[in-house]
Amino acid sequence: MSEQNYIGGEWTGADGGATYEKASPWRPSETVGAFAASTEADVDAAVTAAAAAFPAWAKLPLAARGGYLTAAAAALERRSDEIATDMSREMGKPLRESRGETLRAAQILRYAASEAFRPVGEHFEQSLTGRQVSTRRRPLGVVGLITPWNFPIAIPVWKLAPALVYGNTVVLKLAYEAPQTGLHVAEAFAEAGLPAGVLNVLTGRGSTAGAALVRDPRVRAISFTGSVPTGHGVRDEATRAGKRVQLELGGHNPLIVTADADLARAAEAAYAGAFWSAGQKCTATRRIYVQDGAYDAFREAFLTRIERGRVGDPLDAETEVGPIVNQSQFDEVVQAIDRGRDEGGEVTAGGERAHEEALLLPPTVFEGVADDAFLSCEEVFGPVTSLYRFGDLDEALARANAVPFGLSASIFTSSLADATRFQNEAQAGLLHVNSQTAGAEIHVPFGGIKQSGFGPHEQGRSAIEFYTEVVTIYVDP
Repeated sequence: MSEQNYIGGEWTGADGGATYEKASPWRPSETVGAFAASTEADVDAAVTAAAAAFPAWAKLPLAARGGYLTAAAAALERRSDEIATDMSREMGKPLRESRGETLRAAQILRYAASEAFRPVGEHFEQSLTGRQVSTRRRPLGVVGLITPWNFPIAIPVWKLAPALVYGNTVVLKLAYEAPQTGLHVAEAFAEAGLPAGVLNVLTGRGSTAGAALVRDPRVRAISFTGSVPTGHGVRDEATRAGKRVQLELGGHNPLIVTADADLARAAEAAYAGAFWSAGQKCTATRRIYVQDGAYDAFREAFLTRIERGRVGDPLDAETEVGPIVNQSQFDEVVQAIDRGRDEGGEVTAGGERAHEEALLLPPTVFEGVADDAFLSCEEVFGPVTSLYRFGDLDEALARANAVPFGLSASIFTSSLADATRFQNEAQAGLLHVNSQTAGAEIHVPFGGIKQSGFGPHEQGRSAIEFYTEVVTIYVDP
C-alpha cells in the first residue's frame, strides 16, 4: 500500500519530500504510517494533471465512465478487510462499522455508475415554430474535494463518484487524520485502469493543500465536509473567486421520545446514534428530549443499554465504542465534559477516561443541562449526549429547533399525528421517524439546512445539480 500522493496516474512523494506521521488512537505511542505532507506545488501538479485529462474524459460516453466506477467498486470489495482494518487503526472506528462503511463505498460507486442510463437533458418545442429546443447537462471541469476523517472512505467516494461519472476530473484532498483509508480509493481506481489525471489524491494539512486547492483558478467547484468555521472560510474564499461551493458542516441533532413510543427501541436507537463511532459523526444524537410520562422508564432503559455496551479496542469485532481520533480532539471533548459540569450539568454515566493509554472515553450522559448551556447549544464531537424532559410536542419542537444547526432530527412515537407534525416542523435536512439520527441511504439526498449546509445536497440524484451545468440548445434547421 503506497503512502504517497497519487498525481497524474503516478505515486509520488510531496514536493521536497516532507512527510508526517499519524499516531494510532488506540496506542498513541505507535504510528500508523508516514504520509506525504503536500505543498502548494503538489496541488498545482494535481490540478494541472486534472485539467489536462478533462477534455478526453468528458468526451467518453457516460457508460464508459461508469465502467471504471464499477471496476473500482469490485477492487474495494476485494480488499475490504484490509481497508476496514486500516480505518480502525488510523481513526479508531470499530471494525464492524469500518467494514460496513467500506462496503457502502463500493455500493455508492455502483449506484453512481448507474447514472449512465438516466436522461442527460430534456426535449421541448419552441412555442412559435414547433422546432427543437432542449437542455443538456455538461460537466464543469476540474473539481476540488476536501473530505473529513470521520468517514474516511464513504465521504470521499460519495463526492468523487458523481463528479467522475458526470465527466469532471477530480483533485481529492484527504483528511489529515485519516489518509491511509482514502489512499485505498486511489489504489482501487488505479487497479481499474482509470486514465491518468482523472483522479488525483493528496494528503497533508488542509491549511496548506486544502487552501491552495480552494484558491486555484482552474478549479471550477469545491465540495467540503468539515467544521462550520472552516467551511465558512472555504465558502467565502471560493465564492469570491466565482466557484461553485457545496458545504456539509456540523450538527446538534435532537431525538424526541414521546410518552407513547416504544421505549426499548428508542433507547437502542439513542445509544447507537449518540455513541457508535464514539459520537464522531455530524449526524450523532447530541440532545435527547423525553416526554415527562416516559422519562424515568426511558432513562432506565438507556442507562442499562450503556452498561452492557462494549467499549475498547476498535479491532475487536465486538467493540461498539472505540477511541477518539487524536489527542487534540480527545482534549476538546474532555474540556467540554468539564464545562458541562461547571455549568450545572450532572454526569449520569461515563465522563472519565476509560483507558490509561488509549484515547478512550466511555458513553457519557448529562442531565440537568440548561437550554442555554454550552452542551445544549454547541456540537461536542465525541460520545457525549444530554437528557431533557419536556411536557408537550410544542415544547419539544421549539427546543429541538432552537439551535443554529439543522442536519438531522428524529422522533420516536406511535402517534401518526405527532410524526406528521414532526415531519412538517422539525428544522433539519434529514428527518427520521422511529429510527436513529445517524445513517443515510445512498440513493436519496443527504444534507443539512441552516448552518449545517450550503449549496446543493449530496448523494442520490441531487448530486447532478452540483457537478453539472445546464445548457439550453435551440435548433432551427
